[in-house]
Amino acid sequence: MIDATVVGSGPNGLAAAATLARAGLEVVLVERADTIGGGIRTAELTLPGFRHDVCSAVHPAGLASPFFRAIGLFERVPFVVPEVSYAHPLEGRPAGVAYRDLDRTAERLERDGPAWRALFGPLVERIDAVAEFTAGSLVRVPRHPLAAFAYSLRVLEQGTLLWGLRFRDAVAPALVTGVGSHVVADSPSFATAGTALLLGAHAHARGWGFPVGGSQAIADALADDIRAHGGRIVLGTDVRSPADLEPSRVTILDTSPEHLARFAADRLPPRYRRALARFRRGNGVAKVDYALSAPVPWTDPEVRLAPTVHLGGTREQVAAAEREVSCGRVPASPYVLVTQPSVLDPTRAPAGRHTLWAYTHVPRGSDLDATELITRAIERFAPGFRDTILATASSTARDLAARNPNDVGGEIMGGTVDLVQLVKRPVVSPAPWRTPVEGLYLCSASTPPGPSVHGMNGWHAARIALRDRFGVGLSLEGLAETRS
Repeated sequence: MIDATVVGSGPNGLAAAATLARAGLEVVLVERADTIGGGIRTAELTLPGFRHDVCSAVHPAGLASPFFRAIGLFERVPFVVPEVSYAHPLEGRPAGVAYRDLDRTAERLERDGPAWRALFGPLVERIDAVAEFTAGSLVRVPRHPLAAFAYSLRVLEQGTLLWGLRFRDAVAPALVTGVGSHVVADSPSFATAGTALLLGAHAHARGWGFPVGGSQAIADALADDIRAHGGRIVLGTDVRSPADLEPSRVTILDTSPEHLARFAADRLPPRYRRALARFRRGNGVAKVDYALSAPVPWTDPEVRLAPTVHLGGTREQVAAAEREVSCGRVPASPYVLVTQPSVLDPTRAPAGRHTLWAYTHVPRGSDLDATELITRAIERFAPGFRDTILATASSTARDLAARNPNDVGGEIMGGTVDLVQLVKRPVVSPAPWRTPVEGLYLCSASTPPGPSVHGMNGWHAARIALRDRFGVGLSLEGLAETRS
């Protein structure tokens, strides 16, 4: 019998396996696909030489991740941190631009600058404490109550109808709503507010980082770490039940709650199975990758400096589009999240060429090919964009679900992100990574702290498994000492 098996090689499965291997356990990581990475894979999706991130592309939470820092990820994977974290173009006025420099951002916002500084300044000053508060289960007493209070107070403001009281012009509210819409939810809501404030604070603290070569570089570095500490990785193996695995003392699933319910079946108590069945899924995304002959010709020159761009117009227009999705419709003028990593990283495309990654929110399970919809949305703020397109690769919500079983219905958040499901993820517990089955744990984005590439879900599950099953107490400081 081996010590531990991890199922799924997304960022959290890789993090869990790396943690267990560093603790000296015999670890096997099993992946359904023929390549590792899950949502952090990079592949040639359009033309040869054009490298596209299959799902996650930009990593604000990654640069702030205590787990990534502990294992020395940034010593192995070079990150490019842009001067502009994100931008939000608007018609008939200068775009909103979130520079890494908070003061410069406030200056561009003119009369809303002081309000922006007051909103984000206290979070930026306490960024490590804010990151720690949001990086675990919310069913616990925060270690840094002042940071938790500052963050929570602002979530209450921007997550309710009070969200319009702070600002006087249209640009700053659009910036907040654009970054908050990284989660698929209506605005205002606690989910979009919490996302906007956390990602916005990261934008002005450490910035939004892009790994050179694509997100696959993160997966490859974690896989190398697992192997360096004696772990094994097995690809092309579909795990449906314990019978598909070698016997082990610990099994950690980087999978959906739906898969957990099927995998454990009758070993789960009825109450826990009912809780998993009540876990809610949000709406999906439709994604388009572009190979381009030139950079996107954004009308506003400052937007050309931004690797990440949010489209959709004013706060009110973005909120209206997201409500359409919630009602099961595809909006005519959608919110679109655009990433153009080749403006920073020349390894992403042949010389003089560029890659572009974009998605829009759609009803869960949609079969919409969003190529024309997204192309029109970009043309709205970058006339002539269509003329730069060399090739496209479209992924419907159904396509995404077929490629990655964790993305049920094309939903990439690991389940609805709202106040209830940030506490109940997938159950209400101080240690929701632990299941009622002895030796079985869950570490996917359906556990706290939820979606994003930071490895913290995997770290928490592995840390608890080490304590439960092997009597090993491991801190992040202790993890850092295991570097090889």
